[in-house]
Amino acid sequence: MISVIFVCLGNICRSPMAELIFKKMVEERGLSLSFNVSSFGTSDEETGNPVYPPAKKTLEAHGIKEGHTARQLTLRDVINADYVLVMDSMNLMDVLRLTGGKFGEKIFKLCSFTANPRDIADPWYTRDFERAYSDIRDGCEGFLGYLMREKSEALAYDKRH
Repeated sequence: MISVIFVCLGNICRSPMAELIFKKMVEERGLSLSFNVSSFGTSDEETGNPVYPPAKKTLEAHGIKEGHTARQLTLRDVINADYVLVMDSMNLMDVLRLTGGKFGEKIFKLCSFTANPRDIADPWYTRDFERAYSDIRDGCEGFLGYLMREKSEALAYDKRH
């Protein structure tokens, strides 16, 4: 099983969107048993809150029903994950600060798996939730493609069960 965590600042917009988009993608491909997917925020300011209403509305417009409560990332979460996918450069710095610079081999910006590596702008500030959705979906598609090429043996779990 491959453990993937998505990380943003508050865990109410981008990272839960990524978690739910990625879960839908793996489910549609019959790979749900091969993944453990979750999301976290680097800050504790939104802990316990649901997905931000405009993010929820955007997800629902794309056929994704949410069920999520914001949580703060811990060192244990990073240690236990196979991949830590952050939304932007600030999230990357926050995670590296949390880990003391360790575990860099499993920490990536989500859109580093795309043809157009970039940060995913925070829709809390930009108010462009559709753009965030599009960027996140692009990153998730690129990441899943990478895993299907590089980790096909691990993904065979679903076929065996």
